[in-house]
Amino acid sequence: MPIQVVSIPVLSLIPAYYTADLGVTMAAASAVLLASRLFDAVTDPLIGWLSDRTRSRFGRRRVWMAVSVPIFMLGVYKLFFPQGPVDAFYLVTWLIVMWLGWTLLYIPYYALGAEISPDYDERTRITAWRSGIGLSANVVSKLVPVAAGFLLGMATIADNLLIIGIMALALLPLTVGASIVGVPERTDYLSPRLPLLPGLKVMAHNGPFKRLLLALFINQLGSGISTVTVALFILDALHQQEHVLLMLLVFFAFNLAGVPFWLRVARRVNKHRAWCAALFGFAGFHCLYMLLGPGDFYRMLPITACTGFLGAAFSVVPTSMLADIADLDTLESGEDRAAWYFAVWSFVVKVGISVGPALAFALLALVGYEASEGVENTPDKILGLRMLYAFGPAVGMAICALVAWNYPLTRERHREVRQQLESLRQSAGGE
Repeated sequence: MPIQVVSIPVLSLIPAYYTADLGVTMAAASAVLLASRLFDAVTDPLIGWLSDRTRSRFGRRRVWMAVSVPIFMLGVYKLFFPQGPVDAFYLVTWLIVMWLGWTLLYIPYYALGAEISPDYDERTRITAWRSGIGLSANVVSKLVPVAAGFLLGMATIADNLLIIGIMALALLPLTVGASIVGVPERTDYLSPRLPLLPGLKVMAHNGPFKRLLLALFINQLGSGISTVTVALFILDALHQQEHVLLMLLVFFAFNLAGVPFWLRVARRVNKHRAWCAALFGFAGFHCLYMLLGPGDFYRMLPITACTGFLGAAFSVVPTSMLADIADLDTLESGEDRAAWYFAVWSFVVKVGISVGPALAFALLALVGYEASEGVENTPDKILGLRMLYAFGPAVGMAICALVAWNYPLTRERHREVRQQLESLRQSAGGE
């Protein structure tokens, strides 16, 4: 729940707020988004490696989740409620703190979810429930600010961040605490023994993992472009300053509604084919945003509903696929090290959603578009914004689908891997 509540504002509202209202230039914001990823290049694999090797009476996942809470809360507080002189250094400092807390929670939490069940379809059901609960919180976190905007006149981006920040800070200790107390960990795992470099070599030879990572990066690149430009598109292309969160509310409400549908689809066909179908559909509908202009905000919402429904597959299917890949790695390495795989996954996600905005800002700067308050952009510059928002994510999603189309770890292949793993665990238990 807190991961979902924080994610979209950090990717869309925070860049828009810091550039348009607080005076951080678009060039500086672009550099900050990329710089914060350099820190993750160290922390993500390190935390995954440490989580796999942790030995404590609380388990090897939950102890790291507990550590994440105060760090995550501090980063959210400083980003959502900026204080004192605010510049690019302030933004990069607290982005790094927030992403560190995110990583400490995300990697062990997702590894814990992958280890609950070994079944191909049950894993998709687990990820669907996790996504559904998170998206429910996401919808509520957009509904409350929208209601505050209509009823109390609190409709600015600063007002939205205030409300969402309070919700995130309340949810973090409550929900993470409930997960730590209520979800037991497996104890029959194969302990990691491989040194770092040989372990990386096994990972580098995992063909399905490399294909999934490439598809994921392109997926996140398209999503990053969309999330960072959506507020600018609504403000400058549609001239609807007060309705940014209403659009996000519609998107995530239909995102939530799509979760059961894509769960059923993924159980009828191979997971990757369900993902590809959603990607192609999302790309097609996103191009329709190009048809919109000033005053067309409410015409935007049906397109948003369709992309939201299709986008539900993005949160349900890929993480379930990664859990299957962790089984293949266990077979090849003789170790249970799901957290290390989710660490690389986390890093690629964060690189994609940071490179996407950085690329978007660079392209907007190329056409001369400026997001600063009081700046009047010419029609040609607005056209550049409209084209980037409509076609940038669409191209990314279509390429992602082409990469994932022939993904080799099918249901049948995973069944063979599980049978071999059971033999391996029986042999290890006998020793």
